[in-house]
Order: sequence, then structure tokens, then C-alpha cells
Amino acid sequence: QVQLVESGGGLVQAGGSLRLSCAASGRTLSTYTMGWFRQAPGKEREFVARINWSGGRTYYSDPAKGRFTISRDNAKNTVYLQMSSLKPDDTAVYYCARAKTSRAAGNADEYDYWGQGTQVTVSS
Repeated sequence: QVQLVESGGGLVQAGGSLRLSCAASGRTLSTYTMGWFRQAPGKEREFVARINWSGGRTYYSDPAKGRFTISRDNAKNTVYLQMSSLKPDDTAVYYCARAKTSRAAGNADEYDYWGQGTQVTVSS
């Protein structure tokens, strides 16, 4: 069993930055692909970014490209999402998740463990 806890969310003005963290306990994340998703009110959960076990490969959704950076510190069992140039459309609850396999892409069904989420609100 693994527990994921996100932190770092908050209220920020448009154009600002936030860094989200996802800390794991219970089991190591170091051999797993990890992802970040988000869900805005009234919308489906959507893929934001993922990172392979070593951190050597990263993938982003189109809205995240060029503004968000996913990274990980396996020694700390933590995954990060650095967000910059934030827009009001980025307002959502952000979740980290552990992929079931290394082939996981952007489908939420490909991830088995999820955190409780952290709220990000971007004001205009």
C-alpha cells in the first residue's frame, strides 16, 4: 500500500508560480512512472504531466507545455510540479498518481494510487 499526499496549492494571481509536491509513504516510488492530473469544477479529470521512474523522460499536456515542469527526487520519495505563468484556466484540484505500468500515458485508468488533491486557484 502507498499513500500519496499533495501539498503546495493555494491562491495565486495570474502570471504567478506555484510548486506542488507529492510525498509518498508506505512504499517507494522510485520504480514507478508518476503523473499529475487536475480537475476543475464541472469538468472531467485531465492529464497534466508524467515522469518516468528515473526522471529522464517527461510528457506534458498541451496546456502545460512550456509552463509546467514535472520532476522527482527518488531519495525523498517525492514528485514535484513546478507551475509558472499561471492562468485562471489552471484553477483546479491537482492530484498526483502512481502509474500501474511504465507504459501508462494520460488515461486516469492507467494509474492506481491517488492523493487527496491540492487546490490551486488562479485569480485574474
